[in-house]
Amino acid sequence: MTTLEAAADAARDNLAALESEAIHIFREVAGEFDRPVILFSGGKDSTLLLHLAIKAFWPAPVPFPLLHVDTGHNFDEVIDFRDRVVEKYGLRLVVASVQDYIDDGRLVERPDGTRNPLQTQPLLEAITDNKFDAVFGGGRRDEERARAKERIFSLRSAFGQWDPRRQRPELWNLYNGRHRPGEHVRVFPLSNFTEADVWNYIAREEVELPSIYYAHKRKVYKRDGMWLTEGPWGGPREDEDVHELTVRYRTVGDGSCTGAVESTASTVEEVIAEVQASRLTERGATRADDRISEAAMEDRKREGYF
Repeated sequence: MTTLEAAADAARDNLAALESEAIHIFREVAGEFDRPVILFSGGKDSTLLLHLAIKAFWPAPVPFPLLHVDTGHNFDEVIDFRDRVVEKYGLRLVVASVQDYIDDGRLVERPDGTRNPLQTQPLLEAITDNKFDAVFGGGRRDEERARAKERIFSLRSAFGQWDPRRQRPELWNLYNGRHRPGEHVRVFPLSNFTEADVWNYIAREEVELPSIYYAHKRKVYKRDGMWLTEGPWGGPREDEDVHELTVRYRTVGDGSCTGAVESTASTVEEVIAEVQASRLTERGATRADDRISEAAMEDRKREGYF
C-alpha cells in the first residue's frame, strides 16, 4: 500500500468514526429526552446535522422539528434553500423572528445594524414556549476558543445560560442528560468534526448546499478587513468602494457581519483544497460578530447564545 492509499484509508476511517459518533448522539437524545429540536439555518453545518439525523432514523422520518432564529438579514439563497429542504423531507419548521421582536419593541435595532447579538432572546423564548428540552446545534470545537471547551451535552440553566462549573465529564461516550424542570441541554453532534472533515463528508455523501458556498460573482465592499455585500442591513458607506469580485462564503449568517472570501473554488473538491490550505477557521476569517471583544463568543454563550 502506498502512502497516498494509506492516507485515503485513514481519512475514510476518520469520517466513518465521526459519522458513527454523531448518529449515536442523535439516537441517545431520542431515547433520553421528550422534546428535542434541531437548530437549522440552511448553513453547511446545520445542513450536515440534518443529513446525519436523517441517516440516524432512516427509514422512519426525523422525529424532531427544526428551529430557525431568523435575523431578517439572511441571504436570499440560504432562505430559499432552507424552505426547499423543509418541503423535501416533510419537516416541521419553527421560526423565531428577530424582526418581529424589533417591530413590537421587545428588541431595539443596534446602531451598527448587526442582528446576530439580538438572536438570544428569540431563541430562548422559542425554547421555553415550545418546551424543548434538548436543542441540537452545529457548533464544532475547531471554530472558536469558547467552543473548543464545550461539552457534547451542554447543560443550560432555566434562563438558558451556560455555566462552565456545571458541565459534566463525558467519559467513554457516556452522556448525562439529567436536568431540572425549565433547564435544557444543548447537544453538539459535530463537536469533533473540523471544517475539512465537514467538507470531506459533504463530498462523500453528496450533500447539497446553498449556492453561495461556491465561487460566484458578487458586488462587495471592504469593511473591517472583510468583503461584505449590499443588503437590507445597509452599506456601503460613502468611503467604501464597491467591487465586483469572484467570491464564496465559508459560513453564512447575518449578512451585516458575515464576509465573503475571494475564491475561484466552484466545486466541492476545490473548496476542500482551499480549506486545507487555510490557516484561519471560517469564523475567524469571516465573522465580524466574533471580533466585538476578545471573549465575544464566551459572553454570548453565558447569555444563552448557541
